[in-house]
Amino acid sequence: MIVEMSELLVSVGWAILIALILCIAVATVAGVALVYVERKVLTDLQIRYGPMKVGFHGMLQTVADVVKLIGKEDTVPREADKVLFWLAPIMVFIPAVLAFLVIPINSDLVLLDWDIGVYWIFAITTITPVGLIVAGWSSYNKYSILGGLRSAAQQISYEVPLLLSVLGVIMLSSSLNLSDIVAAQQATLIGPIHSWFIFLQPLGFILYLIAGLAELNRTPFDIPEAESELISGYSTEYSGMKFGFFMLSEYAAIVVIALVGVLMFLGGWDGPFVNEVPLLAPVWLLLKTSALLYLIIWIRGTFPRVRIDQLMNLGWKVMLPLVLANLMITGLVLVIAPKVF
Repeated sequence: MIVEMSELLVSVGWAILIALILCIAVATVAGVALVYVERKVLTDLQIRYGPMKVGFHGMLQTVADVVKLIGKEDTVPREADKVLFWLAPIMVFIPAVLAFLVIPINSDLVLLDWDIGVYWIFAITTITPVGLIVAGWSSYNKYSILGGLRSAAQQISYEVPLLLSVLGVIMLSSSLNLSDIVAAQQATLIGPIHSWFIFLQPLGFILYLIAGLAELNRTPFDIPEAESELISGYSTEYSGMKFGFFMLSEYAAIVVIALVGVLMFLGGWDGPFVNEVPLLAPVWLLLKTSALLYLIIWIRGTFPRVRIDQLMNLGWKVMLPLVLANLMITGLVLVIAPKVF
């Protein structure tokens, strides 16, 4: 009995290790690829070329930047808390990686098909603002501390509407499992149109996108960094690969937000001919995610940064009442006409 138990623990340990390695690889590749795509999209919006010298049309420029970061001197401020200074980038990077564990590619391909997948994603990513606060405080730099405090205020303010914006989807699908949520959207709504939750929860999708941008510290909500005000905010004193981890975690988190948005509002891998050709499922998921990523990048290249007071007013005085109203309306509809859904 003891031998069987030990063998089971070893097999589970190896499975978890392999899953973590796969998640780190996916997060790294997705982050590096998205940096290049964002550069090209932004330069296209500004009518210029962008990276062109390293590789075909600059495709290896991001790889060259990674090599440069690896070779850069790793400086640590004299008065910094060295343990926390080293720990902060890991605290920011690991949650973005672990979120990939429960994200399905199709109905059969997912590392951990948990019934609480949505809860896991939102729970694990709440560690990120703690890492940003630790990064700012441990740097012993006033600009970094201000960036960390701004991050705390912003993340706490927008985690509430971000979570509440998807509760309507959870109510309609009666599940926290992402695969079940996608399956619930494959029912017919009108004619050939499937009941994607963006049609049933349009306000929820808009609020999710806005709150997601704020959680990612993306323009126009990049208040914790705010280069024109705080040099580089919480990451001012970081260099080399520790700074690279901050960048990589940000772009990996962007991919997570886009994937979750597609799975919960845009039907996931649902699309034409998926039932006839199952291999099209990952293709449709990739196309939808790419479209949402393009929208996120387009917003960065279009809107100016808001002030900190405007950010807080939007979160507490506008988004929170709207998301609560959306939940109330969804609940009333489910009570009045439960058979429709």
